[in-house]
Amino acid sequence: MEEQIYFAEELQELRLADGIQYPVVLFNGPVCTAEGLYRVSELDFEEARRLVCRWGFESAVGHVASAEVLSAVLGVPVPMNRVDYVQKAGQMAIALKLNKRPEEGRILTVAEIYAVGFRLQLLERLD
Repeated sequence: MEEQIYFAEELQELRLADGIQYPVVLFNGPVCTAEGLYRVSELDFEEARRLVCRWGFESAVGHVASAEVLSAVLGVPVPMNRVDYVQKAGQMAIALKLNKRPEEGRILTVAEIYAVGFRLQLLERLD
């Protein structure tokens, strides 16, 4: 069986052709929520804002400070929503990726997240 690989633009076209319009899911860290084939890539803030604007979003951000940082970066109010979320095949996710892992049990404040530094990652579940 030949494996089908899609890029973000192709994935969007496929979703539209199939009539499926999953919102972008937001995570406070990169995570694979189900078995499947994923692609992870760096995502600049402007592109993240475009994706959220085009597809809408659903928050699975489990920490208040992370939700506040994503709200500032994406320009939309991101609620804290500590849920078990399963990313669907064909669905994109945006994850907040800290530049340094905090010590065990430590929950960072907004100021600490900015001090540690972060970037965004696009997680695409391909199948």
